[in-house]
Amino acid sequence: MSDAPGSADRPTYEQAREELVEVVRALEAGGATLEESLALWERGEALTAICQEWLDGAKQRLDAARIATDETDAGEADPDS
Repeated sequence: MSDAPGSADRPTYEQAREELVEVVRALEAGGATLEESLALWERGEALTAICQEWLDGAKQRLDAARIATDETDAGEADPDS
C-alpha cells in the first residue's frame, strides 16, 4: 500500500492484527516466564500501535473522501458555480 503508515518494513494491518491475536493467546495460555511474558506484552503494545496507525490512516482517507463528495455535491446543487 503506497500510503502505509511508518516504514516499509512494518506489517500490514491484517498481519499486525493476526500476530496480536497470537500474542494474546500465548499470554492467556500462561506457562511463559516473567521475562517471556513481558516481551510478549511489549510486542502486543507495539502491534496495537501499528493497528491504530492503520485505522487512523483509514479514517483520514474516509473523512477526506467524504469531504470531497460533500463539496462536489454542493457544487452541483449551486447553479452559480
